[in-house]
Amino acid sequence: MSDSGSDEDLTPEDRGSTESVRKGCDPLVSTQRSKLQQRRAKLNQQINRELLLRSGAENLYRASTNQKVKETVALELSFVNSNLQLLKEELEELNSSMNIYQTESETLNVPMIPLGLKETKEIDMTVPLQDFIAEHYGEDASLYLNEIQDFMELRQAMRTPSRNEAGQELLMEYFNQLYFLDQRFFSPHRSLGVHFHWYDSLTGVPSVQRALAFEKGSVLFNIGALYTQIGARQDRSTLSGIEDAIDAFQRAAGAFLYLQENFSHAPSLDMSGSALSMLVRLMVAQVQECVCEKVLLNIQDIHLNVLLQAAQEAARVSDVYSLVLQAMSVPLLKDYVPFSWISMVQVKTHHFRALAHYYTAVALCDCSGVGDEDEDGAEIKALVQIHTRQPEKLNLQDPEDKRRLGKAHLRKAIIRHEEALRLHGVCKMLRKMDILQEVLSDAHTRSLEKYSDIDQEDDFCEVAEAPEVQSHTQQKPDIKAPDFSVVRVTDIFHRLVTLTFTHTLEQTIDV
Repeated sequence: MSDSGSDEDLTPEDRGSTESVRKGCDPLVSTQRSKLQQRRAKLNQQINRELLLRSGAENLYRASTNQKVKETVALELSFVNSNLQLLKEELEELNSSMNIYQTESETLNVPMIPLGLKETKEIDMTVPLQDFIAEHYGEDASLYLNEIQDFMELRQAMRTPSRNEAGQELLMEYFNQLYFLDQRFFSPHRSLGVHFHWYDSLTGVPSVQRALAFEKGSVLFNIGALYTQIGARQDRSTLSGIEDAIDAFQRAAGAFLYLQENFSHAPSLDMSGSALSMLVRLMVAQVQECVCEKVLLNIQDIHLNVLLQAAQEAARVSDVYSLVLQAMSVPLLKDYVPFSWISMVQVKTHHFRALAHYYTAVALCDCSGVGDEDEDGAEIKALVQIHTRQPEKLNLQDPEDKRRLGKAHLRKAIIRHEEALRLHGVCKMLRKMDILQEVLSDAHTRSLEKYSDIDQEDDFCEVAEAPEVQSHTQQKPDIKAPDFSVVRVTDIFHRLVTLTFTHTLEQTIDV
């Protein structure tokens, strides 16, 4: 979900509210998120109303035997369905904006898919905590008003974390404080009566639970989501920017995987096992894409091994995005995942497969042995091994056969480029991403120009069939689980009776 807007939209009062805030908190985001959530809440209410109307009309249509009544109801149903479609499209556009998270670098890179943060309602735990302190600990609760206020201010601050490492530390600090809070105040024999309200990150649908595990899980989800935003905003035109993006996406994958393994009975679809599994796959794919970009960044000269490595890395990216698409297509998620996400994954699947064929073609057509038999043999071996099967009826020691095979790879590249452009064109959200359009068009044009360069008018030979490119990577993604010990905190309520447990670094959030 989109959770930000331009600072120009903020009022002077909003700007003034940012003074003297906790490190890692960005209150400027708060106003835009609240406006966004109000719009989404209104849309969800309208959709629910239309669904009720449709259900009632369908029941009346089935129950009625009067033909005139049936015709009237059928007409009403068509209006309701039309309204529903418009409302869902508006909500989809609201939930699937990717542009605001992308890097401001002018370098042409395929945009990444970030995830918006889950939002939560402000809550006041003062009275429940005071009552518990008085009843359970037998102390004067008024003596702990400062601690309660500190905790409430920490919770308020973590609702709007800045998109950087300080924001991550703020979320982790609150998560660690929840561990202490759980041990001190959330007894299995007595409920505090506090309700935690969190909204689904993709639909804005609210969920409410009294279990602190829901609060923990939602904060951990936001830790992962914030890493996706940090990864998407990196300048991937530099090696350091790519490495930072890789690290961020690996940490995002680790947070989602940890949540999947430790959180059960998810109250919202974004925290369900299938959704988290899909998000882990998506983050791994984006890591693999960054690894491929790192290889492409190093292509300075036309060198056979570098070109073939680039081809296999691109094929690997295409393969992992195909797995993401499968994960997005399971029954529970196919109507939940934004259409723009699905379209972007499809575009990347075809785009990187096209790049795999393109770099293979360049290796075949532009790289030639220097005359040494050993080097020639190594070159032929490398060209054979990159394919899923040995090219039939072709002798890769013959320059003409190599050219024909390169031409066949370019034909496949062009077909894939054209499919990527077609898929880009049918998605309204992707059409708004000028950089994506430019990247896809430039790659398509480059393949066409290369094909034109090697095409010969008197080429009457049988058309060669290019095998698929074997996928391979030099750097497999390393999913990094959250390290709760990185941000050390002191129990806010340490003045209460000493806890009778040992604070371990491994925390469970299972309910």
